[in-house]
Amino acid sequence: MKWIERFFIVIVLLPITLFTLFIGYEIFGMCINHLATQIQTNTLQQHLESEIPDVEIVNVYSETGNTSGTSNHVDCLSSIIFSTQIQESEIEARMSKYYTFNDWDCYINQTDDGNYMFYINTSAPFRDNIEGH
Repeated sequence: MKWIERFFIVIVLLPITLFTLFIGYEIFGMCINHLATQIQTNTLQQHLESEIPDVEIVNVYSETGNTSGTSNHVDCLSSIIFSTQIQESEIEARMSKYYTFNDWDCYINQTDDGNYMFYINTSAPFRDNIEGH
């Protein structure tokens, strides 16, 4: 009789335990993804400051989540607006040892006010996290 009671207790507690583990895993993944975005943004800022002597950071923006809105995935987006006297081609040449430039995930554009925007968008470590849905 005691084994029947224990069996029912296990049956009742098993879904609750699995659900709690799943939620904990998702929260852990969200924390790691946000940390990865912060590290990416800080590293980008350090690279700009070390490679461009007269750089002046105007604005720093980062976002973690489904930035494209096209499917269920999580991205790490970093964007820094900065000013310098160096031309865009020279900035790309100096930063090319750290980044591979293309027209979608990593690029530098000149803004309307004469500043430059460095944009980088990479996949998050926990790419299939609930945060991307």
